[in-house]
Amino acid sequence: MEGPRALRPTAAPAAALVVLGLAACGGGTRQDADEPTGTYRVAIVRSSFPPAQRLAAPARLVIVVRNTGPRAMPEVAVTVDAFSSRSERTDLADAQRPVWIIDRAPAGSTTAYTNTWALGPLAAGATKRFVWRVTPVQPGTHRLRYRIAAGLNGRAKAVLAGDRLPEREVTVRISARPGRARVDPETGVVVHGGG
Repeated sequence: MEGPRALRPTAAPAAALVVLGLAACGGGTRQDADEPTGTYRVAIVRSSFPPAQRLAAPARLVIVVRNTGPRAMPEVAVTVDAFSSRSERTDLADAQRPVWIIDRAPAGSTTAYTNTWALGPLAAGATKRFVWRVTPVQPGTHRLRYRIAAGLNGRAKAVLAGDRLPEREVTVRISARPGRARVDPETGVVVHGGG
């Protein structure tokens, strides 16, 4: 078959694909539809990160959060800023350079959000502990900031007593002198420590 009629059999499937493609974009239920709206009181029970660190010597960031309110939180989450910093160099493909390499994030805490980790719902009066094992790779003085959230989509808000924002900042000095490490000849394990 020749002429315009020859295109008709393939035009309909192509049009159907376009309609299906458009229906898949942005349709359906909102991502935050199941997250309750509200304010949830929390306390930062413990926050520790060594203020003096050395290049390549592992460190631990520990944040312990308690739900001090009367209701269960939909999700307890922590966003950590400054595991990386922005370089001023113009010859880099990616200007974000790591300050700390994350060796191990809190178990079961992965989310789709950048620099945010979540450990699920938090019952009234309950506590959850976030632990990151990191290795410093950029010497200098750095400020690591973190904040607590009661949900991942912004509808559930976490607050400290006095309605203050649940966020903290820690100043860390990373020495350019690497930490000491040796391999245990018996086990083959790398042992860190000493000045």
